[in-house]
Amino acid sequence: MSSVAPPALLLEQVQLLEGPDQPPVVTTVLLEAGAFSAQGETARQRGAALGLTPLQAEGWWLAPCLIDPHSQLEAPWLGTAETLASLERSAIAAGYGSVALLPKAQDWRDRPDRLQPLGSAAGLQWLLWGSFSRGGEGQELAGHGDQLAAGAVGLAEGENAPPLALLERGLSLGECGRAPLLLAPRDPALSHHGFVREGVETLRAGWPPDPVVSETVPLRGLLALAQHHPGVRLQLMNLSTAAAVELLAALPPQGRPEATVCWWHLLADSAGLDPLAEGWRMVPPLGNGADRLALQRGLAEGLITAVAVHHQALDPEEQLLPLDQRKPGVAGHRFVLPCLWQELVVGAGWSPAQLWRALCFGPAALLGLEPPRLAPGSRRWLLFDPARRWHASDDPWAPLAANQPLARAELCGRVLASGLNPELWLGPTAT
Repeated sequence: MSSVAPPALLLEQVQLLEGPDQPPVVTTVLLEAGAFSAQGETARQRGAALGLTPLQAEGWWLAPCLIDPHSQLEAPWLGTAETLASLERSAIAAGYGSVALLPKAQDWRDRPDRLQPLGSAAGLQWLLWGSFSRGGEGQELAGHGDQLAAGAVGLAEGENAPPLALLERGLSLGECGRAPLLLAPRDPALSHHGFVREGVETLRAGWPPDPVVSETVPLRGLLALAQHHPGVRLQLMNLSTAAAVELLAALPPQGRPEATVCWWHLLADSAGLDPLAEGWRMVPPLGNGADRLALQRGLAEGLITAVAVHHQALDPEEQLLPLDQRKPGVAGHRFVLPCLWQELVVGAGWSPAQLWRALCFGPAALLGLEPPRLAPGSRRWLLFDPARRWHASDDPWAPLAANQPLARAELCGRVLASGLNPELWLGPTAT
């Protein structure tokens, strides 16, 4: 980010969401030197003293930055698909203030020397997950205590659950303490090499089906171990089926592990996605419409704690491979807030506060962070216009990734400004 001085803004009639326990209010807000400065009458008086012309911001939302509980960045410095700088730039422009990276990398983050803090000139908070097993191979335990002492936010694995015997041994050692343990309920041996969840739509489209049991069988095992080790803070990564949501709903709240869902699974399904569209190749695979709606309900009811971006970037060469040979995943922080606003707030009747719980407050709790709040002096804010239309192909803040499912779409809803990026100011006439 450059040293461009951000404009001082006096916003009239803006919707202000200060924190997780405060209802939104319509008020006047002063943003000064890139920071949240004041609200209400104090903001009006200070703005008048600065000679500012009030900007009508009716319908806009000022709220804490979003938090991504898990994404991937395999080559932070010399990556051809994504770099630390490109991901930081695009995440901040999308309204994110914190991004937690999974251990998967060219040098798997399973040792203290591979968990060195990642700096950010713009103030984005980079968090690093340590690894449950060495190299993420599920064969030997990594040094859990050493990684946590080195600053790992918790321990995670790859896209599949580790063998239950290794998991039992690691939990019995107890080095995790109360640090999060993020595991994907997935057994590749049960997937039959499919890459779309089994169902009528999958058969009609001719995609190789992945049965539901590839998620539910390992999930039952993880839940049983969690019950046997109640002191462990087990978290489930990227739930994808209605059956998994039902299993969580059957548990008592005090014994229910936290869980995440990838944003793309809340938007796309095997019936609603064009056969030629980007976004089919996912792990876990896309389900049908019933799966998608069940995941939305699970998120609304608190069975699922947080929405993850789970950014997995491919370079243009990898993107040219056939679907069955391509690495899975989708990319793009910039689509999450506008698309989920349209899907959940406009389409399903959620309140904006509910959406922020899924995109900000829930992820913070999952990562063990303090609940984000807007206070005088804070730069960790975003300004969002739900009605602003824009073309993704014209976005100067786009990431490098070639596998962005909505890269050519016209979207409704855009982050107008962020305290972490003084250059990002898309005023009332911006398109």
